[in-house]
Amino acid sequence: MVKTSLLFLPLLVLGLPCHSQKIPLQGTTTAAEAIAAQTDPKKLATLKGQRAANPRLQRCIYWLATAEDAGQKPEDVLADAAKINGTSGSDYAGFIRWGLLENLRLAKEYGLLTQEGMAELRRGKTATITRGQYAGQEAAADHVIPLKICPELGNQVFNLELLPASLNSAKGAKVGKRQVVFAGELRAAGLLSEQGYQAVQAAAGGSQ
Repeated sequence: MVKTSLLFLPLLVLGLPCHSQKIPLQGTTTAAEAIAAQTDPKKLATLKGQRAANPRLQRCIYWLATAEDAGQKPEDVLADAAKINGTSGSDYAGFIRWGLLENLRLAKEYGLLTQEGMAELRRGKTATITRGQYAGQEAAADHVIPLKICPELGNQVFNLELLPASLNSAKGAKVGKRQVVFAGELRAAGLLSEQGYQAVQAAAGGSQ
């Protein structure tokens, strides 16, 4: 079972989420098919370059929001996506599900799901925050466990979260209890090596 009590801590309360307009499903591709492709672990393993998976988080949020506006439950879409890419029932699928649902929630709170924001997300780009104290900043995809500390998680969508640009810049490669707990969960699920877990622990100790 995936434990996520400390994974995504709410940064702020920005009001009730809402969409600026209903957005129909695009073409013949279903949301589940699109998300299955974006989160397929075999495809992620072939990505080259740092932060190559970041645009995939943005696209997944776009497709989840699109499906929800069309009357589909995001949870059902993610379940179907896991079946399509062959990860259904795995811990990997559990982390993907929880992480994407949390990021969808954050996207709503930040007011990213405007017409302009959705257009950016669909292209794998950062959308502009329209609500709260960070309004006007971009919501960037950031690694929960920093890339510098644990490169093996660099291309994992479940290790990404939306973060206002100013907080992303201030965070840097800091590691705390949240990251250590998450790393322990990933190690227990076989999604992080012992070496990677020890690196996270060492970084946490050095930053305290």
